[in-house]
Amino acid sequence: MVTKILIAEDDESVLEVLRLILSRENYQILTAKNGREAIDLYRFAKPELVLMDIELPEVDGITATREIRSIDPNAKIIGVTAYARSKGDALTLAGALEIIEKPFSRRKIVSTIKKYLS
Repeated sequence: MVTKILIAEDDESVLEVLRLILSRENYQILTAKNGREAIDLYRFAKPELVLMDIELPEVDGITATREIRSIDPNAKIIGVTAYARSKGDALTLAGALEIIEKPFSRRKIVSTIKKYLS
């Protein structure tokens, strides 16, 4: 079975970097450019893990995290944000397991994902 990871990220360059990192790890990548898409894709595809940005259009990452957790209380959501210091606590309170601050390293992304998928 292929592990599905949903990336909710509106910055195309960050999305591409994450897609490259994760494709090397043989994950199936799903992408959402806003929080509404992330919620809908989670409901439809049931990925094993979500990488969630905080600053997203339409529905922000905090609200999207809260909604995904209401759909699935066991959802594994990791925040990936440049706003870790100012908004990271709010994302954790909404249900994120951990926050990875941008800019991030490949090693940090991969090790954090593996920690929650093992």
